[in-house]
Formats: sequence, C-alpha cells, structure tokens
Amino acid sequence: MTDKKHVLIVEDEKPLSHALALKLGHEGFEVTAVSNGQEALDLLQKQHYNIILLDLMMPVIDGFQVLEQLKAKGPMPYVIVLSNLSQREDEERALALGAKKYFIKSNTPLAVIVQEVHKA
Repeated sequence: MTDKKHVLIVEDEKPLSHALALKLGHEGFEVTAVSNGQEALDLLQKQHYNIILLDLMMPVIDGFQVLEQLKAKGPMPYVIVLSNLSQREDEERALALGAKKYFIKSNTPLAVIVQEVHKA
C-alpha cells in the first residue's frame, strides 16, 4: 500500500478552498489548506507536498512569488494554478515559472480539478 499523496491548497477564497479540501479528502488525499503564499512557503520548508493547488491573487505573497521561490529552490512539486486571471500572459508566466497546469476558476468544475490531481 502506498502512502497518501499530500496536497497543499493555497487559496484565499474560503468556500473554494473548503470544497476542494473536502472533495480531495474524500478521494483519499492528505490535504492541507492555507490562505496566502507566505503560509504556503512556511509550510513547504517543513513538509513535502506532492501536489500544490495555487491561486495567483492572494494577500501577503501572491502565487507568482510562490512559484518564483519554489523554482529557485530546485525540484518543484507538481503545481496546478487555479486563478481568475484569464489573460494569456498570466498563464504563460505561471507555466514559465514551473506550473504544470493552469485553470481559470470560473470556467473549471471541481471535478476537472480533482481529475487533474489524480493524474498528477
């Protein structure tokens, strides 16, 4: 039996964060949720996460800064960006910084996100 995959949700919209945590927990993932980039970076210094669901627009430290710091540290976890930023430049910047997938929150059902986490 393999260990559970650890997922870190970095999302300041509480309802979405809660819904993702519940759904992924039911799917068998070990889930931790934080509401800003600084909390995420603090946690990532102490624990390894297989997958990170990352919002871009957050208080304290935004998702782009989180990606920059992760990239600077070396091998990155699998990062899936969930954002309402729908500009092509934002998506290209996130992917260039090491994100593997980019979803626009308002256009993406929870089931699609969960499916992508399973694939990762």
